[in-house]
Amino acid sequence: MTTPIKAFGLAVLALFAGRVAAQAQPLDAATGTKIETIMEQWRLDAHVPGLVYGVVKDGRLIAVKGLGIQDVTSKRPVDADSLFRIASMSKAFTALAILKLRDEGKLSLDAPAETYVPELRGWTYPTKDSRKIRVRDLLNHAAGFVTDDPWGDRHQPISEGEFTRMLKAGVPFSRQPGIGMEYSNFGFATLGRIVTNVSGKRYQDYIRDTIMTPLGMASTGYDIFKSPTERRAIGYRWQDDGWVREPDMADGVFGAMGGVQTSANDYARWVTFLLSAWPPRDEADAGPVQRATVREIVEGSNFPAGGMRAAAIGGAPCRQARTYAMGWYVLDDCDLGRVLMHGGGYPGYGSRVLLMPDKGLGIFVLSNKTYAGPTTPAFKAALALLATGAIPDRAIPVSKGVTQGYEIARAIWAAGSVSGARGSLAINFLMDRDEPHWARELARLKAQVGACPATEGPTPTTAMQASFSWTCEHGRIEGSLLLAPEPTLQLQALDFSIAQP
Repeated sequence: MTTPIKAFGLAVLALFAGRVAAQAQPLDAATGTKIETIMEQWRLDAHVPGLVYGVVKDGRLIAVKGLGIQDVTSKRPVDADSLFRIASMSKAFTALAILKLRDEGKLSLDAPAETYVPELRGWTYPTKDSRKIRVRDLLNHAAGFVTDDPWGDRHQPISEGEFTRMLKAGVPFSRQPGIGMEYSNFGFATLGRIVTNVSGKRYQDYIRDTIMTPLGMASTGYDIFKSPTERRAIGYRWQDDGWVREPDMADGVFGAMGGVQTSANDYARWVTFLLSAWPPRDEADAGPVQRATVREIVEGSNFPAGGMRAAAIGGAPCRQARTYAMGWYVLDDCDLGRVLMHGGGYPGYGSRVLLMPDKGLGIFVLSNKTYAGPTTPAFKAALALLATGAIPDRAIPVSKGVTQGYEIARAIWAAGSVSGARGSLAINFLMDRDEPHWARELARLKAQVGACPATEGPTPTTAMQASFSWTCEHGRIEGSLLLAPEPTLQLQALDFSIAQP
């Protein structure tokens, strides 16, 4: 039976998915085969029993495929409804819950964390001049805690009481709060306690009621022992040339850092919702969290790092810039542009998700092998899609200001002078190049390229900046314009140049 809450959730999902679904094209057979080959080769090379991958584009799950088996005993094949633990990809739910509570006026990101977790009040900090841990520090992994993947993973099942005692006792610091990024599962478990204390609900219940249920994620949750046995992908490690079953860990306090279990069909709903926050727009906001708030997940902690993209991914050598934002790493990739990324390593499981919000694209891989880390096949799949030309960046709308600025640029070119545009020129414009020099430069360019109909439209970079390219009688003119930060339209910069071969 469909409950009113579930019906509402499905309606919400349909609204934001339906907005762009008509734009998404099915994955062509050749590209689909290439991506499947990438995933299967990685699965075999990495000794992974089973995996499922999904590709979401403009609100549609355009590809989903299970490979291998859920468990080595029954050899039941993986499909889009098989249930995998996604480990640290769970942190994205925690981060968004914190932002949602902030929107509701129930907490401040810049408040000391001890405001919401009283057990932190007696902590001893590294030095007398250390500042206190803020909620934002926990989100950005900048609280000064030591990185703790192996330790944190095995603390998944601990109880609220055990965690309270741990918080009261305090933990040693790796560094002072706020001076660097160091990945901390303990920090995200503390965020889970903040969600519980501020919302008045157990963390897991809050996430279910306010995020998962509204999105129709009926198969997603934290307590794996309540999920259908026949759908569970059992977790294994590769040891002594064979698969060894990992013990099932119960739901517990550290679920806030890594406890989610989900299916490809459900996780695609989550990816669709997140991507629907881009681009900003005026239409109704139907999600369980505001679009503007979702977009905050890319706001980093100002501790960027650079490194080469793994050679195994392929493509030309590529140096990436990376920072940790709020439940997501944000990368600048030389081929893919802005990428939101997170992995999930866990006893028995390994996963990876890539979001390219400027392209409306998401790719995820869920597997049932300890710390499998399917980063390489996820990136390879993204590059394969990029090679087809099917995932360009979304076009930036041409604003009214850019349109008016472009018409001024055309008029200046046609007149061969800026004198007629004086009322639309910012204070710096003629100070940077006076009227006589503008006239001489325009005459020089016109003599070289001949007549320019200038019928091509502008290509905006933002609502205040654009480039343009005109085909002329003897060549091409490339130009750019930049508007000034003033209430009335003013050009602060304009450039014309001859295109070079």
